[in-house]
Amino acid sequence: MPIDAAKALAAEPRTGEINWERRDVLLYHLGIGAGRPATDPDELRYTLETRLHVLPSFATVAGAGSPGVISGLAMPGIDVDLARVLHGGQSLTLHRPIPTGGTATATGRIAAVYDKGKAAVLVMRTEVADADGRLWTNDAQIFVRGEGGWGGDRGPSTRAEPPTGEPDRTVERPVREDQALLYRLSGDYNPLHADPDFAKRAGFDRPILHGLCTYGITLKAVVDTLLAGDVGRVRSYTTRFAGVVYPGETLRIRMWRGDGQVRVAVSAVEREDAPVLADTIVEHF
Repeated sequence: MPIDAAKALAAEPRTGEINWERRDVLLYHLGIGAGRPATDPDELRYTLETRLHVLPSFATVAGAGSPGVISGLAMPGIDVDLARVLHGGQSLTLHRPIPTGGTATATGRIAAVYDKGKAAVLVMRTEVADADGRLWTNDAQIFVRGEGGWGGDRGPSTRAEPPTGEPDRTVERPVREDQALLYRLSGDYNPLHADPDFAKRAGFDRPILHGLCTYGITLKAVVDTLLAGDVGRVRSYTTRFAGVVYPGETLRIRMWRGDGQVRVAVSAVEREDAPVLADTIVEHF
């Protein structure tokens, strides 16, 4: 079996130093669509170094996103075809605001392996800390088609009851034709997002947008719309990737206020509101 769950779970964590600077933060923000309009004072907080704050989802690419989804596939006990891999979900917990530049230690391990029958799900956990203590914890759920069925633990259900009633806010965010090409410069060079031939081998008509790009676009919309633009209010952010986005499409982002949280649903406008992100929650102060 290409996935040896026991071996993967028993493997020693991988630890390495990561570094980032203002240029990396600025590039990430541009990669998720910041800077439109370019002279908008609210956008300059994402695009001008003298006013810069860091959107918390930057944690998914800090230090070129390593260790992360791709590195998780190189862990002991894991031997799978990249064309069968999809990013199933992402959870991020912030322990304090992310600085605009820094050096930290990232420790990554396979935290869980679940048997979903026709697929396997790997949970790649990354803990990041600097000299002042913990910064963030990332959990990436990696969905590997055709690798389940060995009788292992199915794992917890990530499905939540959908929000009820009309959303408190709805915004639309256009995705540029070259959005994936720009976003990949932050470190995720999976050819699924750039190479038409590879995308077809993976079962798609053309390259798809990175799920984590949609993840970042959505968090920015929530922060700008319901959290008064204050990135420091975000405590945690979790989502399930329910469908793909093609560059050039428009995202419809619906938001429901709750007690200390915002529930979110994201769909693709041009495909009759096909679901893109589901079970999405931003917890905040």
